[in-house]
Amino acid sequence: MDIIHLLPDSVANQIAAGEVIQRPASVVKELVENAIDAGASSIEVVVQDAGRTLIQVVDDGKGMSDTDARMAFERHATSKIQKAEDLFSLHTMGFRGEALPSIAAVAHVELRTRTLQEDVGTEILIDGSQLTSQSPCSCPVGTNFMVRDIFYNVPARRKFLKSNQTELSNIVQEFERIALVNPSVSFSLTHNGNTLSKLPVANLRTRVLNIFGKKLDGQLLDVDVSTTMARIRGFVGKPESARKKGAHQYFFVNGRYMRHAYFAKAVSEAFGQIVSSDMQVPYFLYFEVDPSEIDVNIHPTKTEIKFENEQAIWQILMASVREVLGQANAVPMLEFDTEGRPDIPIFQPRASVAPPVLEVNANFNPFQRTPSAGRHASHAVSDIPACDPTLYDLPQCDPLSDELPSEEGVMSDFLSSDLASGDDELEMSTSHIQLQGQYILTPVRSGLMIVHQQRAHMRILYDQYRGQMDGQPVSTQGLLFPELVQLPPSDAVLIEEITDELHLLGFDISPLGGGTFSVNGMPAGLEGTSPVALFHEIVRGLKEEVAGIEDEVRHRLALTMARNSAVVRGQVMDEGEMDDFINRLFACSNPNYTPDGRLIVTILKQEDVDKIFA
Repeated sequence: MDIIHLLPDSVANQIAAGEVIQRPASVVKELVENAIDAGASSIEVVVQDAGRTLIQVVDDGKGMSDTDARMAFERHATSKIQKAEDLFSLHTMGFRGEALPSIAAVAHVELRTRTLQEDVGTEILIDGSQLTSQSPCSCPVGTNFMVRDIFYNVPARRKFLKSNQTELSNIVQEFERIALVNPSVSFSLTHNGNTLSKLPVANLRTRVLNIFGKKLDGQLLDVDVSTTMARIRGFVGKPESARKKGAHQYFFVNGRYMRHAYFAKAVSEAFGQIVSSDMQVPYFLYFEVDPSEIDVNIHPTKTEIKFENEQAIWQILMASVREVLGQANAVPMLEFDTEGRPDIPIFQPRASVAPPVLEVNANFNPFQRTPSAGRHASHAVSDIPACDPTLYDLPQCDPLSDELPSEEGVMSDFLSSDLASGDDELEMSTSHIQLQGQYILTPVRSGLMIVHQQRAHMRILYDQYRGQMDGQPVSTQGLLFPELVQLPPSDAVLIEEITDELHLLGFDISPLGGGTFSVNGMPAGLEGTSPVALFHEIVRGLKEEVAGIEDEVRHRLALTMARNSAVVRGQVMDEGEMDDFINRLFACSNPNYTPDGRLIVTILKQEDVDKIFA
């Protein structure tokens, strides 16, 4: 019995669409790139519900005739190439003829288009690859695509779309990539009636600043080198613009965005010892090469590109960036850590110097303990009834174990076992010792408890912030002068989506449009923290995690704030502060580990100490 058969066109189209159309952002990318190929000078992108309900792209390009408009939805129908050799002389963004049939296979599509030579345009309606209508219509020159209810006929694909926040962020990211390489085209992006980005025609540098903020202007150095193999132009950041994560790094070749880890390594090598290897420097670099010397037909997304002379161009790139750095004397001055540094006066030889006076307290008794005044540690939370951890025999923590103690905390396990024997039998010291401003050492019955000071404070603050988001009282510290935070549209979308959570945390922020926010107040306890740096860190944290779950967003917010607000290494504490610190730690839900799974507490067993001196 024969079992091999041809799939229906509708099924084959849905399968093929999965390679090209992965999410709403893929639709935006393909339609906007088609508009660029059509010679558009103005492109408008409108989305609703992060593209789930509607994606509309309107351009003023050359448009299509009624025959071309219908043919455009046939698989492998294209005006970009005619023979295989044309793949090596591409001057357009698209060439496969797969985008429009893939979109039409998984959505309701409405197309209106007209050429300059025609008085009447064409309207086409397609549902799931099936043409339902084609008729004349009145419309301006250009093309208007409306894609509704993406993946309506592929429920599994629609189900696995991420949150609106994530999908919209991906749309904005694709929009920015195309806008960065086409400064001669004006763009606009609107979501649910709100304009997220409006970019007028500009030069290349202005386009970069319009997207990522004018503060970037003073951080960029111009790159422009021409060789027989390639021309490389654009901008690279100064060393002082480097950051740990989230730097804006873009490569483009012949008007097309690309990912290229090998070339990224060339930029990193160019900075050498100027910038630490774990830091990222922003760059916007545009390659112009002979189309016959690159292959863009590697992946359906066309972002992975193979160069024929890859190693030579690597050398050119590294040398050009090094030359720019050298010409600009872009070597940062050494700035040593000045925190806690004594104020040394300028030597003045003519000034009289009084001899030091030695004061002796004859009544001082080194064996008499005086209760500490107890300065309150920075970022202290409300007072918590004291529980003395020195009374309890804490278990050895395993930093490699995936099993974390229960939310009730470790202390409850020891109350029942230790207090059952009676306090009279416990001969424990209640004193604490601080080691190198990093660890708190406390004698316990089984040995010596060691607490990582900074991580302990992170756990304390994290629990505090999560409690605030769960409805506990929160106080906001108003800023004397509001600070402005400028974010790229893709980052601003993330902040707008979590505004309610930010308010619960104690932030007082107001969106001013164009990716700018006015920070009028910060949560009490974050005094001295830069709002700009904190917001960038929050955005980076949200991008790193899988979004879509409200609890996950709150976790990332609380974790980011706790990291930025925890005491720094070297923070000196007196005994009263350390005692209060330990009490607050063991009132937390999980005092053994930080929210991101790092060890806080461990025990150096008494028998291990005895072995050392055996």
